[in-house]
Amino acid sequence: MTSIQTVNPTTETIIKTYPEMSASTIDEIIHKTHAAYLTWRDVDFATRSLHMKKLAALLTQNKNECAKLITSEMGKPLAQSISEIEKCALVCNHYAESAQDYLKPRSIPTELKKSYVTYQPIGIIFAIMPWNFPFWQVFRAAVPTIMAGNAVILKHAPISTGTAFKIETLFRDAGFNEHLFRTVVVADRNASPIITHPKIAAITLTGSVRAGKTVAALAAGAMKKTVLELGGNDPYVILADADLELAATQCVTSRMNNAGQSCIAAKRIIAVKSIQPELAQLITAKLKQYKMGDPEDPETTIGPLARADLRDKVHNQVQQTIAQGATLIMGGDIPSDTGFYYPPTLLTNVKKGMTAYDEEVFGPVISIITAENEDDAIHIANDSLYGLGAGIFSKDIARAEKIAAEKIQSGSCAINGFVASDPRLPFGGIKESGFGRELAQDGIHSFVNVKTITVK
Repeated sequence: MTSIQTVNPTTETIIKTYPEMSASTIDEIIHKTHAAYLTWRDVDFATRSLHMKKLAALLTQNKNECAKLITSEMGKPLAQSISEIEKCALVCNHYAESAQDYLKPRSIPTELKKSYVTYQPIGIIFAIMPWNFPFWQVFRAAVPTIMAGNAVILKHAPISTGTAFKIETLFRDAGFNEHLFRTVVVADRNASPIITHPKIAAITLTGSVRAGKTVAALAAGAMKKTVLELGGNDPYVILADADLELAATQCVTSRMNNAGQSCIAAKRIIAVKSIQPELAQLITAKLKQYKMGDPEDPETTIGPLARADLRDKVHNQVQQTIAQGATLIMGGDIPSDTGFYYPPTLLTNVKKGMTAYDEEVFGPVISIITAENEDDAIHIANDSLYGLGAGIFSKDIARAEKIAAEKIQSGSCAINGFVASDPRLPFGGIKESGFGRELAQDGIHSFVNVKTITVK
């Protein structure tokens, strides 16, 4: 039997080794989780909310312990890990208070005596989750799913296996049935039988485009619904009338969060040429303020990347882009110290056909692309296989709103700020960023049976 190891990306030392679960063990978990679902689906909303609020309280009480687990397994600065746990408590409380309203029957007037829609749970949702926000990604998928009356089986990223078991323990300690939320330890290559298992009702995945396409194909063959969030190469359009200080601050803050390991980070900064030189100077100055170091040190603002191979991929993408004609302003080298570190990096003169223009770079790398004018900037923003998030900076709010609403191809678009997920707002993408929505009412509706009832 193979095993999975978690490795501290700061020290490069092994944290723990987990044996991969056998097919029979996984099958037993699935059957126990299905039995838990059959009971849970009939539990009233008041009881569901009680457990969910208890879960929020446990997260708050144990946030430092949970945050240190995040930081040890994937390298995020401790302050950012604490914020992640606080956000998980927020989503628990949101759905504890809003789920019943989100799922209340909807009356539809017809010529019949009565016609309405109800929202019913469907079973076990298989959640395949990433390491970059190892608590938040799980909670934003699992909380609405469970509040809707479903059960969840989690396959976490291997490097976040300790986090996966901690989350399972938290659900159990909050009073949920011990099998309502379960973790399985399984390599990616062995996940297919879980996806196609007859007692798995649907699949939610956050990950790469390649993984999404593989899972979608398997799920479609088994006639199962999927919700996929597959990353992005988010464009941030800086128009000529923008507040450049604000734009630089927001773009750098977005991009450097979690060492750039965020699907919705500001990756491609598209500046009209009249303001590009000043914007580049402001961004450079702000990047120089970041301190790379031990993520448990309160003064550290950028920690290591999560794995050595991920760091090497980012470096290769940067070097390829430079070889293709881009200009390196700062960063772009691998430090010699222990840990999977990569410095804040700025590239300018990035053009179509270059690696950083076309591909998602999952690290602390900002690419500045120069546009001739507003129309050209919008064209460049949409010239991507991805469509997750985007941003527009302009002092003309009405014009910016019109561009955001009607011209930018993305699932979210922020004006004079950066995209961030919020339990009250639907989240997801288009094109190769995936399909379906998480969070808000749309998210809880993702995994329910929208059932029509008519009375003649």
